[in-house]
Amino acid sequence: MVLATGNSNPKLAEAVAEYLSTDLADVVVSRFSDGESRIQIKTNMRGMDVYIIQSMCYPVNENLMDLLIMADAMKRASARRVMAVTPYYGYARQDKKLQSREPITAKLVADLLERAGVRRLVAMDLHADSIQGFFNRPVDHLTSLPTIVNCLKKRRYKQENTVIVSPDVGGVVRARMVADRLGCSIAIISKRRPRPNVAEASELIGEVEGMRCIMIDDIVDTAGTLTKGAEMLKSNGAKEVIAYCTHGVLSGPAYDRIEKSTLKELIITDTIPQPKDKNCSKIKIISVADVFGEAIMRNFEQRSISELFV
Repeated sequence: MVLATGNSNPKLAEAVAEYLSTDLADVVVSRFSDGESRIQIKTNMRGMDVYIIQSMCYPVNENLMDLLIMADAMKRASARRVMAVTPYYGYARQDKKLQSREPITAKLVADLLERAGVRRLVAMDLHADSIQGFFNRPVDHLTSLPTIVNCLKKRRYKQENTVIVSPDVGGVVRARMVADRLGCSIAIISKRRPRPNVAEASELIGEVEGMRCIMIDDIVDTAGTLTKGAEMLKSNGAKEVIAYCTHGVLSGPAYDRIEKSTLKELIITDTIPQPKDKNCSKIKIISVADVFGEAIMRNFEQRSISELFV
């Protein structure tokens, strides 16, 4: 087994390698003068099962292209199998046509990965479960929900004073899974999106007055959904609002919005690295390196991965 990584999230890749008590392969990712990606593999790949850890985060197109080139290079270096480990699967929000003449880019990315020689995808909290069906190869769909459940259990919140909130109707299943494990009630915020990256909270379903509200979502991008949802919860009598999102995209005005919002805390995972020049006192990062490390080992040893989330 060989672990490799590009430039997207080397810190997480190093943590996964440490969990597996191994080293990352010697792969140099650079750019030609015109901006083209240049990949140099200096570790023997012949007959190996190669796991490329690469998030499709900012800069998305560069990181995606690096992943495709690395997969092609591994295949041409006689690797036995090439697996793409994408902690954050980019373009996942473009998984269906909402208007005429729109692309389904999540499917296009799946096709590109397969054409590049990827035999299996390992991803976490895909924006839509249906993306698994875009692949003709196996997909190991991991979840960070047990990680957040353990984090919240350590805080010993009282069940009768805590409610799990889904920021939209589409996230009800995710919120219900957390609520069931914590023994809490659930609330739902209904929202609409008049245009991309713009969310409007319209109504609240459930009782939140005097409660500690924990909002659960898969992605926080510009933070419009979370901050407006927090305002609605506070206006309906919530004692405090905490948010948990697996993927901290945090683009545009996100940091400023979160800092000025009524949110007490935002918890995200390290599937996407955060810029060193941006700070927010309300953001806490927890690691999912152990989840990926265990999933990779179980995959390599042909053992069940679903047992991790029972």
